[in-house]
Amino acid sequence: MRDALLPTMKGLITNDLLRRSDMDVRLSVTSCISEITRITAPDSPYDDELMKEFFQLAVSAFENLSHASGRYYMKALSILDTVAKVRSCLLMLDLECDKLVVEMFQHFLKVI
Repeated sequence: MRDALLPTMKGLITNDLLRRSDMDVRLSVTSCISEITRITAPDSPYDDELMKEFFQLAVSAFENLSHASGRYYMKALSILDTVAKVRSCLLMLDLECDKLVVEMFQHFLKVI
């Protein structure tokens, strides 16, 4: 399975896509990476540094959860759903992304 995903996995982690200024592109890439994380679970699809970068993008996407009528809400919700199902937040703790975990919960508290 991993061999079949390898070209897609490599294509998604280019600097051009990960650092694109267009929010729609960044959310789409983050959504794809979250699905790859789901497919490859319990193994991590990328090395620790790339996973940290993915988590930064994911937490950034959660900011859109406070705008239920916004155009990015459904993508952010999809990313959250996948992160919750796979329990990726546990990997965030393993990678010592403590500040990101706090930021993630701050976004969640803004929604309620």
